[in-house]
Amino acid sequence: MELRNKKLTHDEFFKQREEVLRQWPTGAGVNLEEAAEYLKKVPEHKQFSKKLRYAKENGITLAQPRAGVALVEEHINLLRYLQNEGEADLLPSTIDSYTRQNRYNECEVGIEESKKAGRSMLNGFPAVNYGVEGCRRVYEAVDLPLQARHGTPDARLLSEIIHASGWTSNEGGGISYNIPYAKSVPVEKSIRDWQYCDRLVGIYQEMGIELNREPFGPLTGTLVPPSMSNAVAIIEGLLAAEQGVKNLTLGYGQCGNLIQDVAAIRALVEQAEEYFKMYGYDVYLTTVFHQWMGGFPHDESKAFGVISWGSATAALAGATKVIVKTPHEAVGIPTKEANAAGIKATKQTLNLLRGQRLPESKELKAEIELIKAETKCILDKVFELGNGDLAVGTVKAFEAGVLDIPFAPSKYNAGQIIPARDNNGAVRYLEFGNIPFTKEIKDYNRQLLEERAKYEGRPVSFQMAVDDIFAVGKGVLVGRPENMR
Repeated sequence: MELRNKKLTHDEFFKQREEVLRQWPTGAGVNLEEAAEYLKKVPEHKQFSKKLRYAKENGITLAQPRAGVALVEEHINLLRYLQNEGEADLLPSTIDSYTRQNRYNECEVGIEESKKAGRSMLNGFPAVNYGVEGCRRVYEAVDLPLQARHGTPDARLLSEIIHASGWTSNEGGGISYNIPYAKSVPVEKSIRDWQYCDRLVGIYQEMGIELNREPFGPLTGTLVPPSMSNAVAIIEGLLAAEQGVKNLTLGYGQCGNLIQDVAAIRALVEQAEEYFKMYGYDVYLTTVFHQWMGGFPHDESKAFGVISWGSATAALAGATKVIVKTPHEAVGIPTKEANAAGIKATKQTLNLLRGQRLPESKELKAEIELIKAETKCILDKVFELGNGDLAVGTVKAFEAGVLDIPFAPSKYNAGQIIPARDNNGAVRYLEFGNIPFTKEIKDYNRQLLEERAKYEGRPVSFQMAVDDIFAVGKGVLVGRPENMR
């Protein structure tokens, strides 16, 4: 079947579905009609879309952690702890890395090893292996909405199982869960597979059930310029909307400069709404802000400073929810206590800033306009390359380097753009690769980096990007030369 940005027909979807449900034995436990009846009984306080709507309409920013372990009971205990002790507003189930690569046999081994070891030998929850029965146990044991968070290029079976289990949100997309996560998955394949995931949500929508979908905003989480992540978010939002998704959360990963981060969220909302309207999609849009995704300080007290800065930015930007980091980011998978501590620090900051927004200013307005102008250059070229078809254009845009994610592992990513911070810590383009910016935009990016170079007494170079990658782990935002620290 030729790739196109067109809603899958019922025949196309259900023919593919037969194959999907045969990927692993637990697929046989999914019955769409029974699942729909189950989902209709999910109470409002456990529905992702309802909780997000309430938060948006009341100017509240919700806090959601990441968390997942190998065994069902331990996973339930972890989520209950984050719910009760951490005071989370929304709950995740972070899925393990084997599931993300559809390696379910190895998940089985990991489950057995976890039982023997008395601790999780997987870095997440193997939802496909447990099937509907196990995932419903998790859903029924907690009192908050559940979302699957993972990193899966082909999440079709995973999506079937988690939604049939009462989990009312699924994170990911054909770009954001491929290019930053996988080396050898063609973009065309991951877009097709996520069209299926979105069509599944669309079919539930047609049955009267509103499920939330959330593309992964931060991408590689490493100095990603806001216009590139916003362009990807809007593309994934439009692809999802075409398949019938009505409740969308578009995201963005913190870069660190307050004005740029607030501008990025506001630009994303304004521009996404424009595109949804342009193409006739009726979408309820919310936003998610990811706390700093790069290197963290080892010192827990310093880590709490980074967490609180991300929380404050999310609140001042008016994001609907914030994804929480922990004080153990620098050392590995956090304990449940550390995870809860990160949530509580986040919630305290959000509560103090409730109702406050970063005021309009000349600088904020200028940054919003710059991000929107850069994003439009990218999106215009994507549509042009696809002759108006967004799915085709996205594949061709990666081939041409028009879409290019910094530091991504995928061999389908050009890897030609290099980002670096300007003198105020905002992320700019140092090398443009084949990004189709106007001369004016390119000159402005270069001017801002030249200002930093002059201040630091060194030339604009790749070394700036290297220094910036490690800066936050060392306690600063901009990677200044050694003699300036």
